[in-house]
Amino acid sequence: MKKAPTSCLIHLVICFVPFISRAQNTVKTKEPIASCHANMPSRFAVITKKSPANYRSPVSTVHTGMVWVPGGTFIMGASDKNGRNDEYPRHKVKLSGFWMDENEVTNAQFRAFVQATGYITTAETTPDWEILKKQLPPGTPKPNDSLLVAASLVFTPTTSAVPLDDASQWWRWTKGADWKHPDGPGSSIQGKDNYPVVQVSWDDACAYARWVGKRLPTEAEWEFAARGGLINKPYSWGSAPVDSGKPKANTWQGHFPYKNSAWDGYASLSPVKAFAPNGYGLYDMAGNVWEWCADWYNAGYYRAVTSRLSVNPKGADSSYDPMEPAAPKRVVRGGSFMCNASYCSGYRVSARMSSSPDSGLENTGFRCVSSK
Repeated sequence: MKKAPTSCLIHLVICFVPFISRAQNTVKTKEPIASCHANMPSRFAVITKKSPANYRSPVSTVHTGMVWVPGGTFIMGASDKNGRNDEYPRHKVKLSGFWMDENEVTNAQFRAFVQATGYITTAETTPDWEILKKQLPPGTPKPNDSLLVAASLVFTPTTSAVPLDDASQWWRWTKGADWKHPDGPGSSIQGKDNYPVVQVSWDDACAYARWVGKRLPTEAEWEFAARGGLINKPYSWGSAPVDSGKPKANTWQGHFPYKNSAWDGYASLSPVKAFAPNGYGLYDMAGNVWEWCADWYNAGYYRAVTSRLSVNPKGADSSYDPMEPAAPKRVVRGGSFMCNASYCSGYRVSARMSSSPDSGLENTGFRCVSSK
């Protein structure tokens, strides 16, 4: 029997909304863009039929394809003046050691999960309005039928320069877009088994992680791992700018969102392990796809913990994104092929972003960790 994914939240915002930010269009501006995932076009989440916690792999957790990240104490947050407000203040964190997937979960790995369980992702499930309206405030109007379809967000480059404070210019809800068809109907992942799976929601990522006996990393674990043992460096490879020397990560070169020179060899997604690993042997901790973390996103969380040593922190108790106070969010880390210095610079190790847990995007995937 096929099972629908669990959704943590029901979103009230269902229409395309302007992307609100304190963005700057040049790297000379004092403060970088607030969040490249703020006020993304949103949709209703899928109603739970059966919890993904019921999915269990017949094989216990093994560490093949994982690397050991030693425990230790580090200073979390931006070490320079290029961070966003939510990357400050820096604070001390102590972590136990853990295993982490050396690369993002691939299409082949996710396919094995789907074939074994019959799992249906959020993007493949049509929301049921009769069920949804019972969980919404009385009088909530029914959205347009075009929104109540199985769909996901697809990146659509513009033909010329546009204001960078309106994400609806380059994101489109696309019927039929899902992990098997990341660019919408007609697209395919054939021949891309070693590419990261995308168009997966936070719920989908959690379901997969449970199946393989793992979990999503905490935000603190992710940043510690991304640093690769380096101290006070802005990138997983050190301090050199992303566009100096040989390519270091899959990011956007040129003018976002309409011209990508593909200097790094890729105009969109790249296969996993296409670039050198960091000091811990982890690949693509910068660029390629954003990666889901376990934590709620809360812009003020760092201020709440700055006065104490945080030991194996699991993040904030609740979500708060000042750009969208009513929309609960989960943390995503690492940046993607869309990250550019003029847009989000999300490839910095301390960069924090948030995303709706029921949304899949063409530039968002995940990797897993295990404490066992």
